[in-house]
Amino acid sequence: MINKGTADMNKILGIFRLIRPTNCLMMGFAVFVGIILAKTDFSNVLLGQIIFGFFTGFFLTAGSMIINDYFDRKIDFINEPSRPIPSGLISPNEALFLFSLVSLVGFIFAYLTSYWCLLVSIISWIVVVTYVTVGKRTGLFGNFLVSICVAIPFLYGSIIVHNKIVLHVLIFALMAFLSNTGREITKGIVDIEGDKKEGVKTLAVRYGSRIAAIIAVLFYLLALSLTPVPIFLDLVSFWFIPFIIITDSAFLISSISLLKDYSRENARKIKNIILFCFTLGLLSFIAGIIL
Repeated sequence: MINKGTADMNKILGIFRLIRPTNCLMMGFAVFVGIILAKTDFSNVLLGQIIFGFFTGFFLTAGSMIINDYFDRKIDFINEPSRPIPSGLISPNEALFLFSLVSLVGFIFAYLTSYWCLLVSIISWIVVVTYVTVGKRTGLFGNFLVSICVAIPFLYGSIIVHNKIVLHVLIFALMAFLSNTGREITKGIVDIEGDKKEGVKTLAVRYGSRIAAIIAVLFYLLALSLTPVPIFLDLVSFWFIPFIIITDSAFLISSISLLKDYSRENARKIKNIILFCFTLGLLSFIAGIIL
């Protein structure tokens, strides 16, 4: 019999798995990167704005992870039965409560930053809810909605500093949008069996895993094609180059692997590697601006 202490610890671990802290940290840092890209001189940027921006990204991403798993709970019984909700660690009602709580916290941090930031946060939240309730079943359109949410933190950082989106930040956001769209299409290959049963019209379901893999790689390559642009526009220093070479190499190797083997197992591996590439990309941007 499981004692109360063990049950409580399992519940806490379930919450951590539900919110995916790594993703939340990445989105928080993406806001910080957006701030750096928008303005390297921090003399007029308050530390509070940076902290509030980071936690806005963190908590709203946590909310998006939770509400996604809530609506995916039936599919996850097939595709990912060990996840917190289908495994019974977190009940659906508890997940909804957590979603409401972290969303509220995210909005509070956005409000403390500026009214414009609050407006962008609300728009981002609406995009997330639209995706999980309607967009997910549409396939590619749903992939675009997810990628918008990934790109928004970069734009949000620019808004924190300038109350507008500057061009070079828009370029980085577009790179994030394209590469994440490729990852979402790859994820569709992983989830193909459950998606078929639930009527989710991903590219993998509609056209098969091979076509989905080709289209995913096209988005990866489109993102890679933009990496020289910041260099040509003199937006970054030399130190951007070694980091982005490693990032681009990882993307290329993953793309070749996916084209050669578009099985569910390999797609799952590639999906995780691409997430690691995102981290390398963020480091590339930071190194190119600060160093």
